[in-house]
Amino acid sequence: MKLFLTGCTGFIGRELIPLLIEEGHTLTVISRQSKEKIKINADESKLRIIQINPTDSDSWENEEIKRSLKSCEGVINLAGEPIAEKRWTDDHCKEITNSRLDTTKNLIQNLSNLKKSPKVLINASAIGFYGSHPQTEFTEEDIPGNDFLANVCKEWESIAKNKPRATRLVIIRIGIVLAKDGGALGKMLPIFKAGLGGPIGDGKQWMSWIHRTDLCNLIKESIQNSSFSGVINGVAPHPVRMNEFAYSLGKILGRPSLLAVPGPILKLILGDGARVVLEGQNVQSQKLKKLKFKFIFPTINEAFKGILT
Repeated sequence: MKLFLTGCTGFIGRELIPLLIEEGHTLTVISRQSKEKIKINADESKLRIIQINPTDSDSWENEEIKRSLKSCEGVINLAGEPIAEKRWTDDHCKEITNSRLDTTKNLIQNLSNLKKSPKVLINASAIGFYGSHPQTEFTEEDIPGNDFLANVCKEWESIAKNKPRATRLVIIRIGIVLAKDGGALGKMLPIFKAGLGGPIGDGKQWMSWIHRTDLCNLIKESIQNSSFSGVINGVAPHPVRMNEFAYSLGKILGRPSLLAVPGPILKLILGDGARVVLEGQNVQSQKLKKLKFKFIFPTINEAFKGILT
């Protein structure tokens, strides 16, 4: 298929783009970054990168983008600033919001103008949709929370639902994505390898995670399999509490994991963004169970072994 991608040149895209090309797809990717700065190991004959600011509606007037959209059969929209890497200042909260909502508005507007709609749109969301709770188990059937992230996700998904009528929509509410070259685990590894790692906060909060390979396979299946539709929680079947996460990581590295990171220190570093790590949520995917999606890494120990050995 001819695919049009946004937000796919970072942490997830480094694995997703080569996978899609191996499957025989040809890709047009829009990115804020220039092609020279993007490090993706893939067949360049099947990959075209166009540098624009996707939050700027005028940027979509690019003729190359218009041609790519006219011919595309599927769209993957993963656009969005990372949510737990900086303090949630007013400016950063605007970046978190606008990078998702404005990009998706521009994308949907341009898709709506096409004479022939793409067959499928895969739109990212996040398990932050549900808000945080120390005990409640969330599934795709649950209503949204009422904090900052939940409100962003709710509006993000609402915009995506305005896609063309003929286009199948898959919204993937993504959990904590694990791989060694980025994301939460990428930041934790140097600390744990130095023997200074441990649980964050009281260690009792849930972590609903997914190995990057499984997430990429989920996106690939969603593109190719019409049974995948609507909202899907992109999480592994076995969430863990932070204590278990830290213990398993320390064990696979042969390092102790005893030094807890106090919540107030994390809040000092990340501000309100610390809530993502400190409160957590237990999220399950009823949809993936019904679809009989096969995880390569269903447990945290299998994930760490796959990543670190």
